[in-house]
Parts: sequence; structure tokens; C-alpha cells
Amino acid sequence: MAHLLVIELPGGNDTDILQAAVRQGHTFTFLSQNISAYQTQSQVNRWVSLATDMIYSPSFDYEVVEAAVLQSHAIKPFDAVLCLIDIRLIEASKLAKRLGLRYLNEASATLLRDKYSVREQLKDKGIPQPAFQLATSNAEVLQAIYAIGLPILLKPSDGYGSQNILTLQTQEDLDLAEDALAHLLPLSTDYGLGVRSNDRLLIEQYMQGVFIGCDTFTMDGQHQLLGVNEKLMFAPPSFAIKGGCFTPNQGQLQSLEKYVFSILDAVNFDWGAAHIEIMLTPEGPRLVEINPRLVGAKIARLIGLALNTSVHEALIDLHLGIRYLDELQPEAMQYAVTRWLVASQQGKLERIVLPDGEDEGIRFVEMLASAGDKVYVPFENAHRLGYVMTCSPDRLVAEALAEKYILNSEVILNS
Repeated sequence: MAHLLVIELPGGNDTDILQAAVRQGHTFTFLSQNISAYQTQSQVNRWVSLATDMIYSPSFDYEVVEAAVLQSHAIKPFDAVLCLIDIRLIEASKLAKRLGLRYLNEASATLLRDKYSVREQLKDKGIPQPAFQLATSNAEVLQAIYAIGLPILLKPSDGYGSQNILTLQTQEDLDLAEDALAHLLPLSTDYGLGVRSNDRLLIEQYMQGVFIGCDTFTMDGQHQLLGVNEKLMFAPPSFAIKGGCFTPNQGQLQSLEKYVFSILDAVNFDWGAAHIEIMLTPEGPRLVEINPRLVGAKIARLIGLALNTSVHEALIDLHLGIRYLDELQPEAMQYAVTRWLVASQQGKLERIVLPDGEDEGIRFVEMLASAGDKVYVPFENAHRLGYVMTCSPDRLVAEALAEKYILNSEVILNS
């Protein structure tokens, strides 16, 4: 069995990759900027504590981290590097290269951590893009908005997880926001783990259409489209995702496959998982952004339900050079649907009451909020409280089951 280097956990609490490693009989070393943040969560620490070694680096200075990793590697060699969070992807790529292991190349990892640079690269490759500009000062923010015209979208060029996104759709929106925009920077957003935003803002034409996520695996430059998650958003101005329906790729997505693969080739994506968000506009598919990692927000579980396999185990195999997903059985695939529970008003959570009864189509229910937590009307994904996942060979059945479950759930706030 293999020995894995696992770098941090998505959301600070998602242990699915560790559970997959243990199921497969692998061992792992855990690398973190703040191990105590995991150790104080009993359910998370249950899995983190299974590490054969812990590498702790409060500064996460690369040279310090590399020296510690090489020292650990000399004692028990690593067979793969795994990182599922955006803010450590470049370090993960550097470490994998230093260790001679399979991972996304450093140049692409660096490129993909800057959304403006990706837009520039794709434009140079002849792939149609929405109108866009970079702003690094408040004057440039307003200049870019007026140059591109409404409707407009602003987001951090190094951002992720729908943080600090703003849309201006009408002149009234712009008039109301103009004073705030004149003092927008510096944002200096705290991404956690000692990382702050670089305050490069991508300002682009706001696109409308059907919002989808395409999830891919790439081995040595050869891409595989796992399927498509059609995303359902909460009503504007929210940027939180209400849920989605994942449809497995069974050969019916060839035109979309061609577009997705052209994007991956344009950024020289050579190894690993990617989650590519696309807007299906009247003019054709247009890239929203490329996330060079396995999809987060529990959607990897949703994909696993649809494909009838563990995507996390498949990801480990991919980084070990094993094309695990070749063994998928189309007859075992089905639609998988998720819906998120949210609060209808701001307050402090007293409890969540879930529906009684069970249905074999309900596959996962997880509440992420606890009594005493502050809750908000959802504006970004972090404001969501929990989710249900359902499956069925019939999409409408799976969607109805998930909607009914959320409708019959109750969020009770302290009075």
C-alpha cells in the first residue's frame, strides 16, 4: 500500500480524503499550518490522528516546509501528494516536483491561482471570453466598470468559494455602490491558514444562462469528463449555491467534452482533478472559472453517488498513476441531487428539526451548523447550514425528494 502526503483539509473539517485513504489501506502524513484547528474538532481529529507523522509549519514558508517534508520522506517515502484546497496548490505542486511525484505542473498551478491570468491565457489561445479587465486600485475599479459596461461582476483574482463577489446589474446598482467602490481596496481578505488576498480584482461582463460544473480527471495530459452538475442558485443578490443535479457522462456530452478539454489544454493541465464552472449562454459555453482540484462543498460525494464509486479513492489512485475510473459500470449510474438548508433570517441557531421517516432515495443528510452558531440569509456558500443528497434513475424523482426534505426541515432560532 502507498504512503500519502495530505496537505490540509477542505473547509477545515472535510475528512473524506483521509477516510478514503484508510479504506484503501494506505498510510498518510498530514501537513498543516495549524494542526490544532483540526485536533480541537473531535470528529475531524478522529481521522487526522491516524497520520503516521504530522508536519506542522506555522509560517508555511516554502523552504521550511520543503525541508520538513524531505526529512519525513527520508524516513518513510511518499508515493503521492494530495491537496484539495486552493491556497496550498502551488506549494503542493512544488513539493510533488521535488519528490518526483505525479501532480499538476507548477507553471499551471501558479497560472490557475490567478483568474485574470487565466482569462488572458485563454484569450491568447483564441477561446472566447467575456469582456474583462484587472483592477489593482480603486481608480482602476471604476475605470474598468465604465469601460466594460453593465451588467458587471467583480471578484478577487485569487479568490475561491464565492467569497467577496459583487454584481452590478443596473445603473441604480452602480449609483448606490459608487461611494463604496471608490474605497473598495484594500480588501485584504483573510483566506485562513495565514493567507490573505493579494487585492487583484477581476472585473468582467456578467454572464447569464445555465450554470454548470464539469468535473474532470486528467492523467498525463489525457482528460476524462466524469459528468456535469447543473447548479441551482439562491435568488440574487446571493452567490450561494442552493443545490444541483449531477448527470454522469455516458457518452452523451461530446460537444461539451470538446470545449472543456480545449480549456484544460490551453492552460497545460497535465495531472489531477479539476472542477470547471461554465455558463451556457445564448452565444455558446463560456468559462466562469477553473478550479484545479477536486470539487469541494461535498459535491465530490454527490459525484460518487451518481457514479456508484468513491471519487476520493479514485483521486488517490489517479495520483498513484492508476486509472481507476476505467472500471465504472454505466448500468450502475444514476442522477444525484443535492439541496442545501438555509436560514430565512439572521439570528442565533437554537436547533434544526429534520423530517421523520426514511426513503431509500435519501443517501446523505449532514448538518454543518450547531446550536449557538450565528446564521444568516445566504449570500455566500459559507452561510449554508446543511444538505441532503438523493439518488434515482429518474431525475425528477431525485429532485422532488430533495426539495421535499428541505421543505419539511425547520430552522429554529433563539427568540
